Amino acid sequence: MSARGTTSTAAAGDATFRNASNELAPRDPVIEPNELSLLAAFRLLDARDAEAFQADNVATSVRVPVELWEAAAKAGETSFENISYWERAIAGLGVGGSVPAVVYDDGRMTEAARVWFILQYFGAEALIVNGGWPAIRERTELLAKAPEALEVAAFQARPGVGSVGLVDRSALNADLDSVQLLDARTADEFAGTDLRRNDRGGHLPGALLLPHASLLDHGRLKPASALRDLLSKAGFRAGGHVVTHCDGGGRAALAAAAAVRAGYDDVRAYYLSFADWATDESCPVVVDPQTP
Repeated sequence: MSARGTTSTAAAGDATFRNASNELAPRDPVIEPNELSLLAAFRLLDARDAEAFQADNVATSVRVPVELWEAAAKAGETSFENISYWERAIAGLGVGGSVPAVVYDDGRMTEAARVWFILQYFGAEALIVNGGWPAIRERTELLAKAPEALEVAAFQARPGVGSVGLVDRSALNADLDSVQLLDARTADEFAGTDLRRNDRGGHLPGALLLPHASLLDHGRLKPASALRDLLSKAGFRAGGHVVTHCDGGGRAALAAAAAVRAGYDDVRAYYLSFADWATDESCPVVVDPQTP
């Protein structure tokens, strides 16, 4: 079990991994279910779809309208540049102050990671429950510190202060030669044989494939040591600048959380990801049908 403080501490052991500058890596963004008891209090956020939430939920939980957040991030008037929009959206969940938001989804981890990324990007204290709803559904004793009425300070957005930053298409296109690019999609998407809803397929020049499924073990994000080994074998250098992407944000957010958990301290997410990249013909795409 990790040693956590009342609102934010690093996990013991693996989280003391040092980066190239010999400084301690950022704290673990993922919390194991048993560690919830170590928190003084927390806001419980449910990132499942509305039907699942209505069918079965914790009385003290607040549902995040993930479908609205996903659409808002892609819309010009409510993009991440619209700080006031996101400040209101996050404050509306009862998030604020030093009380952490603890986020879970249906066990796929990608929607919880999506919510976590947005929260931490705008400066909210947030953690992802490893294993999601299946891991805590019957563990009511672990959820006692998520009271229905929780007084928190008013949330004020501070974009860019989280452990994972944000990069957009133009900035990434200009810096392709200087970043380690983690593609969290499937091998078929990477190769260009699965276009999803895009007009173009393939991958960004220099991208290294590390499908998000490889980061998980039976619905849980792997331990830090295993993730470090995965990233290292895939070609990612400790201490280097890592940018994650997928097709629409969720897998990219999970890969970013995995990189932070593994000890990388210079991580950003290209949240709009390949679906955004493919719309701009000036952005290069590599098609390699032979990719395994």
